Amino acid sequence: MKDSQDAYGHQLYDFFKGRPVVEVVERDDGLIDPSETLPKYYLSEYKDWNSREKIAARYVRGRVLDVGSGGGRWSLFLQKKGHDILGIDISPLAVKVCKERGLRNVMIRSISKVDPSLGKFDTILMMGNNFGLFGNPKHARRLLKRFHHTTNPRARIIAESLDIYKSPVDPVHRQYHLRNRRRGRMPARVRMRIRYLR
Repeated sequence: MKDSQDAYGHQLYDFFKGRPVVEVVERDDGLIDPSETLPKYYLSEYKDWNSREKIAARYVRGRVLDVGSGGGRWSLFLQKKGHDILGIDISPLAVKVCKERGLRNVMIRSISKVDPSLGKFDTILMMGNNFGLFGNPKHARRLLKRFHHTTNPRARIIAESLDIYKSPVDPVHRQYHLRNRRRGRMPARVRMRIRYLR
């Protein structure tokens, strides 16, 4: 990924360094959604996590692969708990944030590049709606086969996502879901990009 393509990494790094940041998400239908709270969420401590995340953390065991580690909030928490953890992210600056925050084992790598060279894992984390990185059922099957070759028997995936069959209350999001259905896509499939300028 070129530096000019790493908008997410730039906003995360700037927030980590104490600069004011507004994350701007642009959806493929033109919806623009700015947020001042998301950058803080990416670096949040366990005490500030929601109850769903705290419950999910109880199910982590053994060696962990954190897919889309972002600012490292999950990886750092689990590292402190004594887990052998590897964080991966496609954003070079997100990886830099993780390293500067003290994560010992993190690398630039795409979910599609997960393979046995990384070793075997007991838990694969896909938090922060990262289960959506699968993209579609065909891609999910291919990646899950890869995961099978990089996990120990009885390994688990701990993931977070949205209910793709639940219609959103907000009319703007409902129209987007209906548009996806008309195009033969899964209703809640979202194509978006992060925009960030300092």
